[in-house]
Amino acid sequence: MLRWAIRRAGSNEEEASKAIPALAGWLSGEKKPTVIQLQQFANKFHVPFGYLFLQEAPMENIPFPMFRGDTVKSDHFNLNVYDTIMHVRSRQDWLEEYLEENDIDTCQLVGTAQLKMPIGETVFMLRKALKLEPRWAFSLLNADAAVSMLTKQMEEAGIFLAYNGVVGNNTHRPLQVSECRGFALASKTAPYIFVNSTDSKSAQLFTLIHEAAHLMLGVSAGHAGEETTSQDVIETYCDRVAAEFLVPATVLHEIWNGDIKYISRRFKVSEIVIARRAHDLGMLSDNDYRTFWLEYRKRPIPIQKKSGRGDFYQTSVKRVGRLFAIHIRNAVNNRQLSYTEAYRLTGLHGNTYQHFMTNNI
Repeated sequence: MLRWAIRRAGSNEEEASKAIPALAGWLSGEKKPTVIQLQQFANKFHVPFGYLFLQEAPMENIPFPMFRGDTVKSDHFNLNVYDTIMHVRSRQDWLEEYLEENDIDTCQLVGTAQLKMPIGETVFMLRKALKLEPRWAFSLLNADAAVSMLTKQMEEAGIFLAYNGVVGNNTHRPLQVSECRGFALASKTAPYIFVNSTDSKSAQLFTLIHEAAHLMLGVSAGHAGEETTSQDVIETYCDRVAAEFLVPATVLHEIWNGDIKYISRRFKVSEIVIARRAHDLGMLSDNDYRTFWLEYRKRPIPIQKKSGRGDFYQTSVKRVGRLFAIHIRNAVNNRQLSYTEAYRLTGLHGNTYQHFMTNNI
């Protein structure tokens, strides 16, 4: 079980022994760990303490398809991604019960689309639900403002959102963009979208709409790695919905001047989205698109720059989600949820929790 826990955390025995010198003796059977030492081991390798006493390792898998840059469903297991998904699912489980018990209106978008529906029809329904016109992003300052606008409109439509670049509040457990850009957890009652906050803002925009399309289809999924053209039928459909929502064909035709960087700034999306869209619509030749694509692939995946001046409570609003926090606060005030459970679900405790709810929600 110790060896399994080490592999599960993405480590190996050599690295683990450097972190815990006594480990070699435990593995060889020469020595036995104390309870305190086992607790320290469990904390170090992020494994539930009780798992160490099982006779066989439990089966743990990402509970939905996670598509990578190579467009194929990946069975690769990443503990940080897994723990993040499980935490969001625990929030969703609580929400489903709470919203149903209190007869609270929920999102009406889930399951409204089908793969046979024209892309334009699905996009029209999403625009209507989010109350956004085709040129909605043009008047905004930058992609950051566009992400904030989409977040606000999605939460008003009943979609729960969470942004994070680490597991919970643990800055020692980063979520790599190559492992997870975002995912959608479909639910008629409490649909959830998670976005990796270390990804570029323009990429976050695409993730938000792509995952919203998954919710409309009623299909949970996630994606990771570079932006490429997908071969999976559902992923392709969601990509096309995101492309038309963020870069409407009629609008692109009207303003197209061949300057991909300029156009991307107008729509607040990445240059590869504009290039692919222009190519699909016949405004960029095969040769020009390939030239651009080869150049773009050489670029590193852009990530959010850390200013070092981030406000913990503002970051917590993104990590917890404003809509989710409102329901937590109301449930606690109505004595339908204990403070202990509220702390667990939000990741905030004691005075930090009180300050967060009083001053930020």
